[in-house]
Amino acid sequence: MSRRVSLPTADDLFRPTDEDEGDGAASQPSRKVAAVPDRAKAAKAAQAAADEAEAKRSSSGRVRHDEKMTVYVTADELIDIEHARLSMRRHHGLAVDRGRLVREAIAIALADLEENGEESVLVQRLIGP
Repeated sequence: MSRRVSLPTADDLFRPTDEDEGDGAASQPSRKVAAVPDRAKAAKAAQAAADEAEAKRSSSGRVRHDEKMTVYVTADELIDIEHARLSMRRHHGLAVDRGRLVREAIAIALADLEENGEESVLVQRLIGP
């Protein structure tokens, strides 16, 4: 038996409240407690989402990642990644972490490789000048 406590999600906690249709004024927040989704259903939904994402060759996004890979980068490359992350936040309102940024870049490169083969940007860069 798991000792983890099941808590409602942020969507359950911050859902919109009902309006009182009788007088048009906003009523008190609903007193109903949202049902916590069953773990098995949540796991199946997460797996289905992961399978669909893999089929479309997109990054996994914000899910629990069971596999780990260490990649070493230079100080300049790390600064470039941070600069891109901060630029996306400043200019596009996207708050992403470095891991998600790298996963998206990998998904883009692999999709291009799958679609264009030898003409892909990845192959051309690895072949060199």
